[in-house]
Amino acid sequence: MSKAIIAGVDMVKFAKPGKQESYRVMASKAIQGAVKEAGIKPELIEQAYGAYIYGDSTCAQAALYDAFQTGIPVINVNNNCSSGSTALFLARQAVSSGAVECALAFGFEEMQPGAIGSAWDDRESPFDNFLNVLDEKGYPAGPLALRAFGAAGHYYMEKYAASADIFAKVSVKTRNHAMQNPFALFDKPLTVEEVMADKMVYMDYLTRTMCCPPTCGAGAAVVCSEAFAKKHGITSGVAIIAQAMATDTPASWNDPINLIGSDMTRRAAAAVYEESGIGPDGIQVIELHDCFTVNEVITYEGLGLCDEGEATTFIDNGDNTYGGKFVVNPSGGLMSKGHPIGATGLAQCFELVNQIRGNAGKRQVEGAEVALQHNLGLGGAVVVTMYQAA
Repeated sequence: MSKAIIAGVDMVKFAKPGKQESYRVMASKAIQGAVKEAGIKPELIEQAYGAYIYGDSTCAQAALYDAFQTGIPVINVNNNCSSGSTALFLARQAVSSGAVECALAFGFEEMQPGAIGSAWDDRESPFDNFLNVLDEKGYPAGPLALRAFGAAGHYYMEKYAASADIFAKVSVKTRNHAMQNPFALFDKPLTVEEVMADKMVYMDYLTRTMCCPPTCGAGAAVVCSEAFAKKHGITSGVAIIAQAMATDTPASWNDPINLIGSDMTRRAAAAVYEESGIGPDGIQVIELHDCFTVNEVITYEGLGLCDEGEATTFIDNGDNTYGGKFVVNPSGGLMSKGHPIGATGLAQCFELVNQIRGNAGKRQVEGAEVALQHNLGLGGAVVVTMYQAA
């Protein structure tokens, strides 16, 4: 399979629920921006993949039609919180396989305030397995995501004798990064003491500022082949040099850490490292799925950034920020931009493409040549993507 090139990216600044434009307007702005940046005519795009989870079928068509309407195939993508990067995965696959020369991946979401919930309570839930594991282990009731990630953090602390302040330290680090990002919705600095003293939302340790907020927004990426990029004079492209998607196995139900995708992450990352020939030591910048700072901590180990049980040392050494081994979530991550589910994976792509191009302004990671993206959805799917200058 040939390399796929990200030719153009764009996103809109995310907004709090109730403050957003309609999904059609947000998505069409991101699409038009990505196409303009690629420097091509919309007629050259042969397929489009539109990601979202809240909305009727064919919302992707409605969103695309406001940007352009050329009669191409449009595929609606729903893969829980990894929907945006799943759209990117499909666009990259179509290009790399030779099925098309140019494809569009975009994502959008209009969300409600408060904890994420299901819109379908009249049928069997796809999360019954999750609930059964949490019930069997005696974790307190709560909204599914809060309960699952909260249980994982509690389990991690017990297993590795870690303190809850590691999750607060990640919140502080992330907010410091967000202060340099004009796309961040939450950009005021925090202290560890403020995070720890914030409103308790689960068990006796997880506070509100350890959890990402629901937001509304959109993002888009134009994906093309190397030959297409050369033919159309695209010189600032960023290559996807490896990408993998993984789903659950029976190991997912062994403990709360695997329940939230650690095993999936480990397997997808291993596949990306093997395909690219580049391991964690060759990466400078990472955007990972920090829906809770618990998940960021656990994902350090799943991606192989540090050894199992060593996240506390990794954090205390500053190896997750500027001046350390890696810069993780220079954008401020989901914690600071929010998490409009269908758009999240494309917003991560936007950040990493601009980091590699050297266009990230005050948050630019020095020497950013190889970047890694991690986007996770319970139920489950994880997409890990590695980027490099084309």
